[in-house]
Amino acid sequence: MTTKSLPLTDDLHTYLVAHGSPPDEIMRDLAEETQAVLPGQARMQVAPEQAALLTFLTRLVGARQAVEVGTFTGLSSLAIARGLAEGGRLTCFDISEEYTGIARRYWTRAGVDDRIELRIGPAGDTLRELPQERYLDLAFVDADKTGYPIYWAELVPRMRPGGLIAVDNVLRGGRVIAPQDEADRAIAAFNDDVLADVRVDAVMLPVADGLTLA
Repeated sequence: MTTKSLPLTDDLHTYLVAHGSPPDEIMRDLAEETQAVLPGQARMQVAPEQAALLTFLTRLVGARQAVEVGTFTGLSSLAIARGLAEGGRLTCFDISEEYTGIARRYWTRAGVDDRIELRIGPAGDTLRELPQERYLDLAFVDADKTGYPIYWAELVPRMRPGGLIAVDNVLRGGRVIAPQDEADRAIAAFNDDVLADVRVDAVMLPVADGLTLA
């Protein structure tokens, strides 16, 4: 028995992915195209084990109404859409037509484009257009880090009791302990705010760059 999470070597990470619903051909092609076309931004894509976890969590909560803030080239949204219950809908918020243009092609190829709505514009504004009632089953946040408090403030009141929010990059490569830039400081402050938020139960997991589930 260990008292803390096991550090992952490259070989152990490969083993972990291979033993937890590895990505299929469509997801592999999407990851490879993102790396080829956007090599400087490809790190913004979720890790393969994160994609599998998002599908798993979406199915686990029986999500019919889901939201994603920060879509990039679509790997996380594809994972969520595949896990939606019958008749489920995913609303994606992003600011880039270029990045989400890639996402749209892969949604179509995977046959999930009919269950995804994409809204382009600053999420701080477009999230406010969502219904005010508590109807969301699942939300995934992986966008600009300084905007996290705004997205949290808009999403939490819209989550149904027992709904799930997943927030990515909450460890910032370990820099939350000693923040080095504005984004690091924003996430460190956000993490403290989540801990103090009595509306939610939260756990921070060492998945990829840190994932908070609330």
